[in-house]
Amino acid sequence: MKKLLLLLFVLVLSMSLLAGCTQPAEEPAETPAETPAETPEEPAEEPAEEVEEGTIAKLGLGHVISIAKSTDAEAEKTAQAQSDVTVIAVGFDAEGKVVSAELDVAQTRVAFDENMAVSTDREGEFKTKKELGEDYGMLKASEIGKEWFEQAQALEEWMIGKTVDEITGIELEDGAPTNEDLVSSVTIGVDTYFAALEQAWAEAIDVEGAETVGLGTKISIAKSKDATADAGAMAQVDNVLAATAFDAEGNVAGAVIDTAQVKIQYDLEGKVETDKEAELMTKNELKEDYGMLKASGIEKEWYEQSAALADWMVGKSVDEIAGMSMEDGAPTEEDLVSSVTMGVEDYIFVVEEAYEIAK
Repeated sequence: MKKLLLLLFVLVLSMSLLAGCTQPAEEPAETPAETPAETPEEPAEEPAEEVEEGTIAKLGLGHVISIAKSTDAEAEKTAQAQSDVTVIAVGFDAEGKVVSAELDVAQTRVAFDENMAVSTDREGEFKTKKELGEDYGMLKASEIGKEWFEQAQALEEWMIGKTVDEITGIELEDGAPTNEDLVSSVTIGVDTYFAALEQAWAEAIDVEGAETVGLGTKISIAKSKDATADAGAMAQVDNVLAATAFDAEGNVAGAVIDTAQVKIQYDLEGKVETDKEAELMTKNELKEDYGMLKASGIEKEWYEQSAALADWMVGKSVDEIAGMSMEDGAPTEEDLVSSVTMGVEDYIFVVEEAYEIAK
């Protein structure tokens, strides 16, 4: 019996000691409000650079060519060829709105004498309507007392901030605008100018960093021909054109160079033989049909060489471009000899002119 009691006493004592040594279970710490695990922030993906509205993103050159006003030789009146080349250089923003526009018309007349020999000075200086300024002589016939260049400038300013559709969608009467914003400043027919604008937009090229746009022109009739016993006379008016965009430092941001080579053929009787209503194209538009490839030592057509020259100009100042090394008018620059073998002096001239009037 004593042994049993002793055994029970030892058992109870052991359990008490174990209970005293056991720590109570630790209460869990207060659970904080759920928060996302802290992870290092990944840099936000940079969005594609967007061109702001009102910033020049595209450059276009548009034109319309007409010889409709050329006249035949008559009993008491000599023949006169007339080339009208309407041209516009335009800077558009990313939304297709006009940011800058320069409009002009190269109206060039080539007169013949009674023997159908060219009587206009082949080496003369020929100016556009805007270059003629007051000398164009429209003021005396203007109902609003504004010369052609003044009306053209008013039209250019009105175009700013508008899309091509908004511009060409206005109502016209006999070709002149009836828009309230224009009737007091523009009475000239504008449908031809709008057609040139549409082409400029349709064929516009992308440019970066452009701040201003200019238009350059150079006109020559040097290649016009007198009549001979076997062939009629021909008036040839070469209109070299350049729409050029420039950055804030005056470097070329983009250029479109073209030539409207207008030929007006007469027959032996002194009558205009060329279709007066035909669609006449520039060298760029003619492409392979211009026919320079067969005479090219580098097997490149005129439009290909023109594009190569314009691309080479990008990033260069007018002085750097004009200072290129040449031989017989063709570039000898290492970057150009394999892509441009034609004479480039006239093209440099029109880019320089574009720079002088860029806005």
